[in-house]
Amino acid sequence: MFKYILKRLAYMVLTLFIIASITFFLMKLLPGTPYNNPHIPTAQRAILNHQYGLDKPVFQQYLSYMVGILHGDFGNSYQYNQSVSYIIATRIGPSIQIGIQAMVVGTILGMILGAISAIKKNTWIDTTATILAIIGRSIPNFVFAALLQFWLAFRWGLFPVALWEGFSSSILPTLALAMAPLANTARFMRTEMVDVLGSDYIELARSKGASEGQIVKKHALRNSMIPIITIIGPMTVDLMVGSLVVENIFSIPGIGEQFVKSIVTNDYPVIMGLTILYSVMLVVVILVVDILYGIIDPRIRLDEGAN
Repeated sequence: MFKYILKRLAYMVLTLFIIASITFFLMKLLPGTPYNNPHIPTAQRAILNHQYGLDKPVFQQYLSYMVGILHGDFGNSYQYNQSVSYIIATRIGPSIQIGIQAMVVGTILGMILGAISAIKKNTWIDTTATILAIIGRSIPNFVFAALLQFWLAFRWGLFPVALWEGFSSSILPTLALAMAPLANTARFMRTEMVDVLGSDYIELARSKGASEGQIVKKHALRNSMIPIITIIGPMTVDLMVGSLVVENIFSIPGIGEQFVKSIVTNDYPVIMGLTILYSVMLVVVILVVDILYGIIDPRIRLDEGAN
């Protein structure tokens, strides 16, 4: 397992290097400039370009940027005249909070919904749970966000409409983002649990007098969790992408809102810094998922030892 983790870490470093390189050159292909104000004189534009090193050859800019990344320096924002690291540090808290809350809430509720659906297979409960899962997967989370904002915040006044005022402000965006992982988890949990409950060793446990509760708790749930662990990575990506719009809807001062603003203003250092941050979060989640997958399914460790 230790050698496997080291190998994956090496792949992570290579992946992040490729992502940083591609992102840098893609930024140079974007139309427009970071200075969208038409009233800025040409002489002042030249001074700004020299200040941020934009007057240097592209490859030299690339080398300087990659060296800065190795030292933890992502450059300075063109719009705020602050370091990208500072901007990320001041905004990452709300994004992490609603992301973790959405993943936990969505995964737990999805597992419960999927398990109940599998246990009550071919009943109205199963049909209702399946319809809910389809709705949750089909409708974009920003639609749920707008509906929750209108009804629960604007019409009924149960939660803040927007802005960041503590835990109460995180409830609605959490619910909006949780719909996709809830639907995915419920769908995979039901499919896997139906297969597990119909397997031979479950029939053997029943023949030995085990109750349905014991069978579900000791056998079905554990084995049905394996595909759930596998899809945590893709669900995390969905949350990352979805949070960009949801944070804007609720005016949450997170990295998603900042990412959208930076794209509009061509703030290249912030765009690249946030892209690298998203990439780091993704590859770390995938590594953790792989490790958890090996813990839940011992056969993976045995296969690794055989190699």
